[in-house]
Amino acid sequence: MQLPRGICWSMVVVGVAGIGALGCSHDQTESVASSESDLISFPMSETPTFTTVFKAPLVVEGLAADRAGNLYASGRQGNPCPVWRVPSTGGGAAVVVGDLPPPCSPNGVAFDKTGDLFVADGSTETNGTIGDRIYRLTPNAATPPTATLFASGVPGVNGIAFDRKGNLWAADGTTGQGRIWKVTPAGTVTEEFRVPPMANLVNAIATTPDGGVPTLTGGVGRDVRALPPGTLVVTDSTRVAGNTAGTVPIVANGLAFDLVGNLFIADTARGAIWEATFDHDGNLRSQVGCDTTFTPDTLCLKNIFVQHALLEGLDGIILDQRGDIWGAANERNAMVLVTREGRVQEIVRNPPDATTRLRNGGPLEFPTSPFLVGNKLCITQSDTTRRDNFPNTAGEVGPPGPNVAKISCLDQPVFVPGLPLPTP
Repeated sequence: MQLPRGICWSMVVVGVAGIGALGCSHDQTESVASSESDLISFPMSETPTFTTVFKAPLVVEGLAADRAGNLYASGRQGNPCPVWRVPSTGGGAAVVVGDLPPPCSPNGVAFDKTGDLFVADGSTETNGTIGDRIYRLTPNAATPPTATLFASGVPGVNGIAFDRKGNLWAADGTTGQGRIWKVTPAGTVTEEFRVPPMANLVNAIATTPDGGVPTLTGGVGRDVRALPPGTLVVTDSTRVAGNTAGTVPIVANGLAFDLVGNLFIADTARGAIWEATFDHDGNLRSQVGCDTTFTPDTLCLKNIFVQHALLEGLDGIILDQRGDIWGAANERNAMVLVTREGRVQEIVRNPPDATTRLRNGGPLEFPTSPFLVGNKLCITQSDTTRRDNFPNTAGEVGPPGPNVAKISCLDQPVFVPGLPLPTP
């Protein structure tokens, strides 16, 4: 479906604060009234559509872009892991502009102001050690470089984002401990604070029944698990500490800064977004230490910006120039918008299959990392076999290949362009 030229579209977000805008055709942007109340609603029957601009032979997650409108993503579990440059218009072929040395499992990617691309690598070593590296490279299609180590000591690193002072911030999504690190331009790593984990393991007992990597059992908290279509039988064994099959422990995932320097953190397990604020010197201003069960640097619950059922499975996030947050609700095969006032709106969710009633046929196939290239919204899709994307054999990509992931862009332009980031 293609919207008629000259028609502005939005989705109404009901609340005292007003209406949040989603889109408008390029030729009408200048003539649109600035008042939110003057925007017309986008008919819910007219579902936004996507065009796939790249099908990947490896799983992709993080997404970034340069000022020319090219998208950048890296493939997981490659030997080595390639970094691709992909035209967001779909008018050209993807090219390799660098790679990561194996073993590698890249997550978030971000550009700094000089044009270097930073890639978070949360891969697991052959000895079971969780990856803790961030790599840096200067993309070059003519002579693709191998990325060099920028920083280590960030185990399970996932989402990354730069602040206005050139510091790179990182979340430990893979471990579920909720740590947020600041990495200086020199590569020095410090833990700044934590998002409260779903299960506190401070008092957990480490055991090594197989002589390998210690397993933590015990602690307190809430264990969120994903259920593919099927039957759930609750027994005592499902509540035994250490039984983590299907667990969703990620509380610190995608990261994004707003124009005034506030940091927003996607909480996958809770379906929430946290907000961390800082003073002029960059020191954390948000309150910590409210619950002595957790480490003293853990954010208090009052720092939750918004929590909503539509945000379940929230992964990557990106801000537009108005301060609205666009996010990928991966487990629901959906895209959501959170206005700067904290109102939540679903943009699009896969329709159910007429026969199976499953929502795994696309256009979304476990969306992970959104990025706004001006007024164009693009998204990586890793086709992970979880919840609404189970089984992952439907749709454009998936096992047995040859393409197992993709990058797609919304056909309709969004009304508010993306927030300027330190892109080259």
